[in-house]
Amino acid sequence: MKQLYLFSILYLLFSCKEVEKKDNPLENVINKNYALAKEATNEKVAFKYYNSAKEEFLINKDSLMAGKSLVNMAIIMSNQGDYYGSQQVSIEANKILSPKKIENLEILSSNYNCLAIVSENLKQYDKAIEFYGKAIKLSNDTITKLAYFNNIGNSYLQKKEYFRALNHFKYILKSKKAKTNKVDYARLINNYAKANYLINKNYDPIPLYKESYNIRKQENDLSGQNYVLASFVEYYHNKDINKTRMYSNERYKVTKQMKNPDDQLEVLQNLIIQNPHDYLKYFNEFSSLNDSLKLARNSAKDQFALIRFETEESKAQNLKLQKDNTEKKYQIIKQQIFNYSISILSLIAGISGIIWYKKRKQRLLLESENKLKEQQLKTSKKVHDVVANGIYQVMTKIENQNDFNKEQALDELEFVYEKSRDISYENPDFHDEKFNEKISKLVASFKNDEINTFTVGNQEETWETVTKSTQTEIYQIIRELLVNMKKHSEANNVVFKFEKTNNLININYADNGIGISDELIFKNGLSNTVSRIENINGKITFETKTEKGLKVNISFPVS
Repeated sequence: MKQLYLFSILYLLFSCKEVEKKDNPLENVINKNYALAKEATNEKVAFKYYNSAKEEFLINKDSLMAGKSLVNMAIIMSNQGDYYGSQQVSIEANKILSPKKIENLEILSSNYNCLAIVSENLKQYDKAIEFYGKAIKLSNDTITKLAYFNNIGNSYLQKKEYFRALNHFKYILKSKKAKTNKVDYARLINNYAKANYLINKNYDPIPLYKESYNIRKQENDLSGQNYVLASFVEYYHNKDINKTRMYSNERYKVTKQMKNPDDQLEVLQNLIIQNPHDYLKYFNEFSSLNDSLKLARNSAKDQFALIRFETEESKAQNLKLQKDNTEKKYQIIKQQIFNYSISILSLIAGISGIIWYKKRKQRLLLESENKLKEQQLKTSKKVHDVVANGIYQVMTKIENQNDFNKEQALDELEFVYEKSRDISYENPDFHDEKFNEKISKLVASFKNDEINTFTVGNQEETWETVTKSTQTEIYQIIRELLVNMKKHSEANNVVFKFEKTNNLININYADNGIGISDELIFKNGLSNTVSRIENINGKITFETKTEKGLKVNISFPVS
């Protein structure tokens, strides 16, 4: 769960819960990975099992169970703080779960709920409200729908649209089933009281806060207790410092029981402010916990990406074996046809002379055309790699991105034209866009139904001390590798891994294509890549001995 600060609305009511599934002994026997995932207590272990189960369900054409596996993977990634990765997996689940099938509706509703949670964590509240609305339409459970309405109300609270939030809470309170679930009811009255207080500072929310807190204590709902205690702290801030400290200390105990590092960090921040004479104790604890949380989340993001890449790579190897077997059968059939053809040609020797003459004439014409084409090719190769690659990237975006419109295409082509006047010292305009986002978009633009692209470790802090000129060269190098991959490698899985160690940045490129021979390393557009590496005092190595793809390692100093 994201970090929140004083005066913020907590989102414990949005805590992701893995998709429930009725026990089916036969299904558990058929797919052990799914059963192991449900039993796993470690989310990272569960993610790996769900990923394997998803592949097996897809092979068996079981879209429902494959969709459930993907939704659970998205929930785990959201819980671990990998929000963009969670969005990607949820969208993948939506693609295979048809809303026309009744059995898919509840899982689709859960998936939209997860997308809404991720949007809230990314502060995209309008998107969150939109996704909650879709979840409500797909769900047939009244209690679940009321919970989603409550979530929408909280989104409006975050947007500071307090009257709209209050209207949602009033709507739920009018329902006969508002008190069916005690925990949901406790959450509702807490939110209702908070909305009233934010509209009218003379309103006293404490009685409803206390009622909500007592229900949560009775139900042993730690998340709910944490939520209400935060409301107490918010209310007494600047009113009663002693009560503020009391509720903050009580909340800290609850968050430690929950093992919720995000909320622990929030409470520690409050305690640092509330205890100026003893702030160092809380500050040291905050720093230690914050560093551990960042390290754990970065590790989780990389692990999720690598697990999915390894699965795709294994699938690609199996497809390659099938392709090889098919090609062998084709060669046998081709040889048989050739033998039959020779037999027939021997019976019509007289006609063969005429056919040979015509073919010879055609061959000479073809050779003449090929010589002309070779001359044209030599001329075309004089065009600088950057211009060709720029145009090729625009073509790739038009092919792969449905929302890539005419104006965008014209802008990018105009950009290529302007840069063609000084290609060797190209300095693209980044429009103040963060460089890691620029790289992510570039790599993603080459992804389509046949090619999967992945980035690992592409964090904003990796590029903070890299100069603009070096960023320009790195951007062109990565684009050169991607264009070369698209044109020549026949790969369907590509990964870029970025690592920063002290004053050195390493970029590891890998694909599962046909590889490239030593003689061709400085062809296919890669010569310019080597030149750019030398310009930034970097090094580049190619691994080309195996036929399992191409691996390239690039390293260069930060300054």
